[in-house]
Amino acid sequence: MNHVISVLVENKPGVLARVASMFARRGFNIHSLAVGPTTDPLFSRITMVIDGPDMEQIIKQLYKLVHTVKVTEMVPSETLEREVMLLRVSADRKQRGEVLDAAAIFEAKAVDVGAATITFEVTGDPARLADFLELMRPYGVVDLAKSGRIALSRDAKNRNGAKPTLRSA
Repeated sequence: MNHVISVLVENKPGVLARVASMFARRGFNIHSLAVGPTTDPLFSRITMVIDGPDMEQIIKQLYKLVHTVKVTEMVPSETLEREVMLLRVSADRKQRGEVLDAAAIFEAKAVDVGAATITFEVTGDPARLADFLELMRPYGVVDLAKSGRIALSRDAKNRNGAKPTLRSA
Protein backbone atom coordinates (compact mmCIF):
# COMPACT_ATOMS: atom_id res chain seq x y z
CA MET A 1 0.00 0.00 0.00
CA ASN A 2 1.28 3.49 -0.85
CA HIS A 3 1.68 5.99 1.98
CA VAL A 4 2.28 9.72 1.62
CA ILE A 5 4.66 11.00 4.30
CA SER A 6 5.38 14.68 4.90
CA VAL A 7 8.57 15.43 6.83
CA LEU A 8 9.39 18.92 8.04
CA VAL A 9 13.17 19.18 8.41
CA GLU A 10 15.75 21.81 9.16
CA ASN A 11 17.08 23.31 5.93
CA LYS A 12 20.64 21.96 6.30
CA PRO A 13 23.03 20.20 3.89
CA GLY A 14 22.85 16.41 3.92
CA VAL A 15 19.40 16.08 5.53
CA LEU A 16 17.77 14.67 2.39
CA ALA A 17 20.60 12.13 1.98
CA ARG A 18 20.15 10.93 5.57
CA VAL A 19 16.38 10.56 5.13
CA ALA A 20 16.70 8.69 1.82
CA SER A 21 19.43 6.38 3.14
CA MET A 22 17.30 5.52 6.19
CA PHE A 23 14.60 4.20 3.82
CA ALA A 24 17.14 2.32 1.72
CA ARG A 25 18.69 0.62 4.78
CA ARG A 26 15.24 -0.66 5.75
CA GLY A 27 14.42 -1.93 2.26
CA PHE A 28 11.67 0.58 1.45
CA ASN A 29 11.33 1.89 -2.08
CA ILE A 30 10.56 5.60 -2.43
CA HIS A 31 8.14 5.93 -5.37
CA SER A 32 8.05 9.71 -5.33
CA LEU A 33 10.15 12.35 -3.63
CA ALA A 34 9.73 16.13 -3.62
CA VAL A 35 11.63 18.62 -1.50
CA GLY A 36 11.08 22.33 -1.23
CA PRO A 37 11.15 25.32 1.05
CA THR A 38 8.38 26.23 3.45
CA THR A 39 7.16 29.66 4.50
CA ASP A 40 10.08 29.72 6.94
CA PRO A 41 13.49 29.59 5.17
CA LEU A 42 14.93 27.64 8.11
CA PHE A 43 12.83 24.59 7.17
CA SER A 44 12.15 22.38 4.15
CA ARG A 45 9.33 19.94 3.51
CA ILE A 46 10.09 16.48 2.15
CA THR A 47 7.07 14.73 0.66
CA MET A 48 7.48 11.03 -0.11
CA VAL A 49 5.30 8.28 -1.48
CA ILE A 50 6.42 4.96 0.00
CA ASP A 51 5.17 1.44 -0.53
CA GLY A 52 5.03 -0.49 2.71
CA PRO A 53 2.69 -2.17 5.16
CA ASP A 54 2.85 0.03 8.27
CA MET A 55 4.56 3.37 8.61
CA GLU A 56 4.58 3.53 12.41
CA GLN A 57 8.16 2.22 12.73
CA ILE A 58 9.39 4.39 9.85
CA ILE A 59 7.89 7.50 11.46
CA LYS A 60 9.65 6.67 14.74
CA GLN A 61 12.94 6.25 12.86
CA LEU A 62 12.46 9.59 11.06
CA TYR A 63 12.02 11.35 14.40
CA LYS A 64 15.38 9.91 15.52
CA LEU A 65 17.16 11.78 12.73
CA VAL A 66 18.79 14.93 14.12
CA HIS A 67 17.21 17.55 11.82
CA THR A 68 13.64 16.18 11.75
CA VAL A 69 11.06 18.59 13.17
CA LYS A 70 7.72 16.94 12.34
CA VAL A 71 6.54 13.82 10.51
CA THR A 72 2.99 13.38 9.22
CA GLU A 73 1.43 10.43 7.45
CA MET A 74 -1.13 12.07 5.20
CA VAL A 75 -4.69 10.73 5.32
CA PRO A 76 -5.93 10.45 1.70
CA SER A 77 -9.41 11.85 2.36
CA GLU A 78 -7.92 14.86 4.19
CA THR A 79 -5.09 15.63 1.76
CA LEU A 80 -4.59 17.74 -1.33
CA GLU A 81 -2.08 16.04 -3.63
CA ARG A 82 -0.61 17.39 -6.86
CA GLU A 83 1.99 16.45 -9.45
CA VAL A 84 3.23 18.05 -12.63
CA MET A 85 3.76 15.98 -15.77
CA LEU A 86 5.47 16.86 -19.03
CA LEU A 87 4.39 14.49 -21.79
CA ARG A 88 5.70 14.46 -25.35
CA VAL A 89 3.26 12.84 -27.78
CA SER A 90 3.58 11.97 -31.46
CA ALA A 91 1.43 14.34 -33.51
CA ASP A 92 1.94 14.80 -37.22
CA ARG A 93 0.09 17.58 -39.03
CA LYS A 94 -2.95 15.36 -39.62
CA GLN A 95 -3.29 14.37 -35.94
CA ARG A 96 -2.34 17.69 -34.36
CA GLY A 97 -5.89 19.08 -34.05
CA GLU A 98 -7.22 15.80 -32.66
CA VAL A 99 -4.42 15.58 -30.08
CA LEU A 100 -4.93 19.21 -29.02
CA ASP A 101 -8.70 18.67 -28.67
CA ALA A 102 -8.14 15.58 -26.52
CA ALA A 103 -5.64 17.45 -24.33
CA ALA A 104 -8.10 20.31 -23.85
CA ILE A 105 -10.35 17.94 -21.89
CA PHE A 106 -7.65 17.87 -19.19
CA GLU A 107 -6.72 21.54 -19.57
CA ALA A 108 -3.24 20.38 -20.61
CA LYS A 109 -1.06 23.19 -21.87
CA ALA A 110 0.96 22.69 -25.06
CA VAL A 111 4.41 23.98 -24.06
CA ASP A 112 6.37 22.87 -27.14
CA VAL A 113 5.31 22.02 -30.67
CA GLY A 114 7.75 20.27 -32.98
CA ALA A 115 7.46 18.93 -36.50
CA ALA A 116 6.20 15.54 -35.32
CA THR A 117 5.48 15.97 -31.59
CA ILE A 118 3.66 18.11 -29.05
CA THR A 119 4.80 18.41 -25.45
CA PHE A 120 2.10 19.02 -22.84
CA GLU A 121 2.24 20.24 -19.29
CA VAL A 122 -0.54 18.99 -17.04
CA THR A 123 -1.01 19.46 -13.31
CA GLY A 124 -3.35 17.68 -10.96
CA ASP A 125 -3.87 14.81 -8.62
CA PRO A 126 -2.10 11.56 -9.54
CA ALA A 127 -5.28 9.89 -10.86
CA ARG A 128 -5.92 12.79 -13.24
CA LEU A 129 -2.38 12.55 -14.63
CA ALA A 130 -2.75 8.80 -15.07
CA ASP A 131 -6.03 9.35 -16.97
CA PHE A 132 -4.38 11.93 -19.24
CA LEU A 133 -1.49 9.58 -19.94
CA GLU A 134 -3.91 6.80 -20.92
CA LEU A 135 -5.80 9.18 -23.21
CA MET A 136 -2.55 10.11 -24.98
CA ARG A 137 -1.11 6.56 -25.30
CA PRO A 138 -2.88 5.76 -28.59
CA TYR A 139 -1.13 8.73 -30.23
CA GLY A 140 2.28 7.46 -29.14
CA VAL A 141 4.03 8.62 -26.00
CA VAL A 142 7.55 9.70 -26.94
CA ASP A 143 8.79 10.95 -23.56
CA LEU A 144 7.51 11.51 -20.05
CA ALA A 145 8.72 13.35 -16.93
CA LYS A 146 6.81 13.71 -13.66
CA SER A 147 7.58 15.75 -10.59
CA GLY A 148 7.41 14.15 -7.21
CA ARG A 149 4.07 14.33 -5.49
CA ILE A 150 3.46 17.27 -3.19
CA ALA A 151 0.76 17.28 -0.53
CA LEU A 152 -0.81 19.41 2.17
CA SER A 153 -3.57 18.62 4.62
CA ARG A 154 -6.93 20.12 3.76
CA ASP A 155 -8.17 23.00 5.86
CA ALA A 156 -10.23 21.62 8.77
CA LYS A 157 -13.37 23.36 7.45
CA ASN A 158 -12.95 21.75 4.03
CA ARG A 159 -12.09 18.16 4.89
CA ASN A 160 -15.39 16.99 3.44
CA GLY A 161 -14.01 17.91 0.01
CA ALA A 162 -16.10 21.07 -0.38
CA LYS A 163 -14.46 24.03 -2.01
CA PRO A 164 -14.10 27.11 0.18
CA THR A 165 -16.21 30.10 -0.66
CA LEU A 166 -14.25 33.26 -1.26
CA ARG A 167 -15.78 36.59 -0.40
CA SER A 168 -14.80 39.81 -2.07
CA ALA A 169 -14.24 42.91 0.01
